[in-house]
Amino acid sequence: MKGIDLLLTVKAPGKLYIAGEYAVVEPGQPAILIAVDQFVYATVEKSTQGCFSSKQLTNKKLFWAHQAEQLIPAKQDHDFDYVVTAAKITEHYAHEQGKELTTYTLKLDSDLDSPEGKKYGLGSSAAVTVAVVKALNAFYDLKLDSLEIFKLAAIAHYTVQKNGSLGDIAASSFGGWIAYHSCDRNWLMEQVKTHSISELLALPWPKLKIESLTPPSDLRLLIGWTGSPASTSKLVNEVSLSKDERKQRYSDFLAGSKACLTKMITAFKEHDLVAIQTQIKRDRQLLKTLEQITQVVIETDTLRALIELSFEFGAQAKTSGAGGGDCGIAILDQALPSKELLLAWQEHGITPLDICVYNPQKGG
Repeated sequence: MKGIDLLLTVKAPGKLYIAGEYAVVEPGQPAILIAVDQFVYATVEKSTQGCFSSKQLTNKKLFWAHQAEQLIPAKQDHDFDYVVTAAKITEHYAHEQGKELTTYTLKLDSDLDSPEGKKYGLGSSAAVTVAVVKALNAFYDLKLDSLEIFKLAAIAHYTVQKNGSLGDIAASSFGGWIAYHSCDRNWLMEQVKTHSISELLALPWPKLKIESLTPPSDLRLLIGWTGSPASTSKLVNEVSLSKDERKQRYSDFLAGSKACLTKMITAFKEHDLVAIQTQIKRDRQLLKTLEQITQVVIETDTLRALIELSFEFGAQAKTSGAGGGDCGIAILDQALPSKELLLAWQEHGITPLDICVYNPQKGG
């Protein structure tokens, strides 16, 4: 089998939401995300004993073996849930494609967190899942394209987490700036019961749309970290608990978000920075409305400081992702000085992140 005796290392980028978060959990709703140049690395090598390990889980290993063409862990360890599920699903596909399954070690490493191990909110579970799929794609020479990698990783990630939009999987699979319209995950979980993995990859997924965007040349993106990690899964669940009680206001929020993101995607295609900034401001207002509807804090005091300081220096800014902590983003004209804004952030306890957009087509 081509390449199977080689030591292979692949990487999957983390992500940040630019706009459309929360609404994007509903099928067909749009969002804009970026892949960032911070990665999860997966190294796979043929071995006589199957083993998963992670540098971030010091001295922890999960051994496994094949039984009747199935990957079976020696024990259950929830720290490896995304790894095991992604490996099982990718191997299932490899077997369907006539590949002979073999035993290997798969080692993970990550620079998505701070040196002290604090989470920046860059989508580590999604990047881990995509990294495992990419590693086994190379190991078994499956020749998967970006959409097929997304679909395998999406099935695995949603099987474990059971909520979320899978936008982070899309960003990690495609790289760069993307416009993402979420698929119908209830449909997907039903199809998993009755279709092979190969059939699922070949099917069109209802409402799913992923397209690359090119930002205007005068757009500068700044990212600030509040030092307070947030649980995306927990926040998404808290928001969803409130829907039935406030259906009409929530429907208005979804309609507003869709209109906002549609205009923002058009502005990217027209390279119109001012129009992008106008919709960033609108998206922030929509998220504040969602806070009122759900009574869930998305824009913390520190994130509000990040946003209001950004206004003073000519930028438009908002929370990124689940909010409740983690990161905020600011978008401004390249011609404007940014050093003073970054210093103002630091004076308010906000850490500017030295992170760029990762575009694999451009080599970085």
